[in-house]
Amino acid sequence: MATSKIKKGDTVRVIAGKDKGREGKVTAVKNGKVTIEGINQVTKHSKPSQANPQGGVTTFSAPMDISNVMYVSNGKVSRVGFKVENGQKVRVAKATGETID
Repeated sequence: MATSKIKKGDTVRVIAGKDKGREGKVTAVKNGKVTIEGINQVTKHSKPSQANPQGGVTTFSAPMDISNVMYVSNGKVSRVGFKVENGQKVRVAKATGETID
């Protein structure tokens, strides 16, 4: 798979789905999916087990497709591009032109 333009720690805005318009920080990126803290919350019912003797209902953030989020730069959503500066390949926010990292 190609290099992901969204990385862990980035602030993103959801552009599709039930949480459209909400912003959050990316906690994980894997296989074209992103997990964002506090967004795409789902509940899971679990039986009592050795690890979780109480059992019950747990809530957690489920991964969502990376195509449903956009990078946020200075409060503006932006596409992400790449540029070579001083021999280093860096990410650049297309809307503002600022270097991301």
